[in-house]
Amino acid sequence: MWDPTGSIGGALWIGGAQWAGKSTVARLLAVRHGLTAYHYDYHDARGHNDRLLATGAPARDPERTWVRSTPEEMAAATREVFALRFEWALDDLRALVSGRPLLAEGWGLRPEFVAPLLDSPRRMVVMVPTEEFRQHQLNSLPRAGAVTTKVSDPVRAQQNRIARDRLLAEDAVRSAREHGVRVLEVDGSLNAEEVAGQVADHFSPYL
Repeated sequence: MWDPTGSIGGALWIGGAQWAGKSTVARLLAVRHGLTAYHYDYHDARGHNDRLLATGAPARDPERTWVRSTPEEMAAATREVFALRFEWALDDLRALVSGRPLLAEGWGLRPEFVAPLLDSPRRMVVMVPTEEFRQHQLNSLPRAGAVTTKVSDPVRAQQNRIARDRLLAEDAVRSAREHGVRVLEVDGSLNAEEVAGQVADHFSPYL
């Protein structure tokens, strides 16, 4: 792996599932410990999507993506894109230089991609919500609401999306356990500051 500044080798990683609080925890840790945070979703929705289109990939058909595909097909397609976009995330990280560790978070930072880059599995944690907490997040977070793209059946689109996210969460847990990466199940019993404290304890040798 090309890592000219050592940024990737010294990074800390938060992967996992949607709606587990990864971004919130990363922001709290960045402020609390002076880390440089990298938010995968922000870059993925902007520069990475442009790069995907530049490869000649067709623009996404919302009807096919959200309504006509099964959750299993959606999850498989998402995993394929994760592999490509992870390389672009590494490009982003190579451009970041900091006197403190980088903290990269995002659901596309899958254990099977990150683990080979680590000198210790303790440099990563995978956060996943319990089913009850997932439902709480879906009901309370505006951005977790129904699929906003215009489709013929928005109810089915949202059901497919939730089922896809559940499959990807289960896959992240399996992969984490295979690679010796800690899984942190978030059930809502702790507030964000307390969850951030748990993650900080896990990363303590590097903070």
